[in-house]
Amino acid sequence: MKQKNKIIVCKYLPNHIAAITLFPFIIYKKASYAQDPVLVNHERIHLKQQIELLILPFYLWYGIEFLLRLLYFRNKQKAYRSISFEQEAYTHEADLTYLKKRKHYAFLRR
Repeated sequence: MKQKNKIIVCKYLPNHIAAITLFPFIIYKKASYAQDPVLVNHERIHLKQQIELLILPFYLWYGIEFLLRLLYFRNKQKAYRSISFEQEAYTHEADLTYLKKRKHYAFLRR
């Protein structure tokens, strides 16, 4: 059975953000982005991560990791791309079968 996401379209997202996942929603900047299988898979990976960490701890971890990496890299884009959750999502976003074979807490295995 295909998973149905709770989709929201918000044209007011910043231009550099195509989508953001805030459990249980995936918010897209444009409705057409919800048809991009790679982007959808990337965001679904984040949904799985959020569920594993019981949602609130995910956001705390994400924010703290971003701040620590920002202090280290002194570059927002490098800090963002080096967050463990983003590394997993970007590495596997094109593998549309990844979530079926993903191991628990895979973001820890970098």
